[in-house]
Amino acid sequence: MIDLHKNHQHDDLGFEREDLGGKPVFGFIVSLVVGGILIYYVIWGIFYFLDAYDKKHQQTRTPLVAIEKANPRDVQATEINRFPEPRLEENERTELDGFRQREEQELNSYGWVDKNAGVAHIPIDQAMQLIAQRGLSTTPQVGTVPLSPVNLAKAAATAADNSEMTPQEQPKGQKK
Repeated sequence: MIDLHKNHQHDDLGFEREDLGGKPVFGFIVSLVVGGILIYYVIWGIFYFLDAYDKKHQQTRTPLVAIEKANPRDVQATEINRFPEPRLEENERTELDGFRQREEQELNSYGWVDKNAGVAHIPIDQAMQLIAQRGLSTTPQVGTVPLSPVNLAKAAATAADNSEMTPQEQPKGQKK
């Protein structure tokens, strides 16, 4: 039987100490750090140059703006009112207070919606009581047909039918 697990050792085989040492690994890490720092400052310089160029050559956004400022991104408190509507809300609660008070006053008071047409508004509580007493007409009255496209078309056709009229009863310009 053949012995497969023989231990053949030669004097010339072994670990090669010249392949990789600590100095090349350390040198690679240092060069990687130095390269990263160098790339960071090169990119920072490019952005600084491009930002300065952009600020120098920046045009006004619209010809309606007459004031030139050093930095168009800065907005002073006095300039906010010149900004076109709609503006962003600064404090939603205080800005909606007036609107809500007007709505509450209209819902809880009497007043005219259209005085010429005789249309008025009443307080919401009284309107709810009137509806509770009188009810809403949700069903049509007995003997009437609810409006539908078919019934509406039949009514229009019946009104326009003049086939049984005599020539004297027909409107002018319509002869059979």
